[in-house]
Amino acid sequence: MGENRIHDPAMIADAEHWRTRDLAVLWHPCTQMREHPDTLPLLPVARGDGAWLVGHDGRRYLDAISSWWTNLFGHAEPRIAEAIAKQARTLEQVILAGCSHEPAVELAEKLLALAPRQPGRAPLAKVFYADNGSAGVEVALKMAFHWHLNRGEPRRTKFIALENGYHGETLGALAVGDIPLYRRVYAPLLAEALFAPSPDAYLAQPGQSAAGHAEDAADALARLLDDHVGEVCAVILEPRVQCAGGMRMHDPAYLRRARELCDVHGAFLIADEIAVGFGRTGTMFASEQSGVMPDLLCLSKGLTGGFLPLAAVLATQEIYDGFLDDSRERAFLHSHSYTGNPLACAAALASLRIFETDGVLARNRTTAAKMAALAAPFANHPHVADVRQAGTIVAFELAHDGGKRIPFDAAQRVGLRAYRAALDGGVLLRPLGDVLYWMPPYCIDDSQLELLAQVTRAAIGEATA
Repeated sequence: MGENRIHDPAMIADAEHWRTRDLAVLWHPCTQMREHPDTLPLLPVARGDGAWLVGHDGRRYLDAISSWWTNLFGHAEPRIAEAIAKQARTLEQVILAGCSHEPAVELAEKLLALAPRQPGRAPLAKVFYADNGSAGVEVALKMAFHWHLNRGEPRRTKFIALENGYHGETLGALAVGDIPLYRRVYAPLLAEALFAPSPDAYLAQPGQSAAGHAEDAADALARLLDDHVGEVCAVILEPRVQCAGGMRMHDPAYLRRARELCDVHGAFLIADEIAVGFGRTGTMFASEQSGVMPDLLCLSKGLTGGFLPLAAVLATQEIYDGFLDDSRERAFLHSHSYTGNPLACAAALASLRIFETDGVLARNRTTAAKMAALAAPFANHPHVADVRQAGTIVAFELAHDGGKRIPFDAAQRVGLRAYRAALDGGVLLRPLGDVLYWMPPYCIDDSQLELLAQVTRAAIGEATA
């Protein structure tokens, strides 16, 4: 797999120059820095071009993970870039406390018009902006608790989240996450949360359907709520896909049951669609596949098409009204300096216009079908225990014995070996442990999909040899 090698000494020297400068000053996220530069190759990226990242050495890498699941329409998408430039010439930033501006208002109107709806329920009615996905989750958690406190229910201090779930790495969001790699070290700092069994279809009993396992998991959620009557202010979950948990997927039946149970117990349902929103799973929002509307909807990542950080929390009118009072202590005083930044809102509006003009969801269905066809043969690989898909997300569970689902010893770092092999082939795959996945920009074409499948197969072969 040497198709992506460059032999120009000047370009190679330029890339090494950038690596040296980087490692002298930068501390990278989600990285054991001791692994740089040898174990984990550092890619000095000079520019983006559609589905490609181009390094300072001239090498091109297919961005198969949409740059941490943010980039929807390709790098340097000209319509979004122009919208940001135009806005920058008018208003770059203004405090949103006591002020307003057109991009923030228009974006809120459009998001509320697009939001999931459910017969018999009043629609989501208000938008609160934050800076990133984790901050958006913090907003939703605080809203849920504070609303119940304002209502005179001080015992409702607990959140229920799912085992193997992930909602961010600020302390509140981390408290409702259940991935030990991120949580364990900071556990002494975290508020107590309750964790319900995951509806993850990979955990189903032999012969059990995904829907059947989802129903069993919902029964367990019901028992947990029964054990804590009057104590739970909200249930938070990722609809359809637990992304950071290994792209584990579940049947839409679970969200329907969760909605019903929250209603019975007077708890809010928080849908974390930060990674799965904006067309990723086949519908604009994953919640739509269950016919369910959450009380609080968290959005980020693809919200701006991958150009700028922005989060939005959509809330019901009932939640909003619960903070209206003469007392400032009963107001929701959460704030960020760049709340509703005009540049980020302009990028988000441009992204939503692309959905309107380009028939994105229909095109995504075609892309998803092609991805399914390319992924299907992997199910027969002796070291692939599972191939799963939700929209334009496809995941491959690597295992020592795929048929028996016996995992590799973690010390073998099979996922890392596959990552390095894929880089040699010109594809950026950032595995989640020993789970490889495809989550490409929506602009990916047939030849790029073929390359993705070819390189992934070769990378799995090299990593498991």
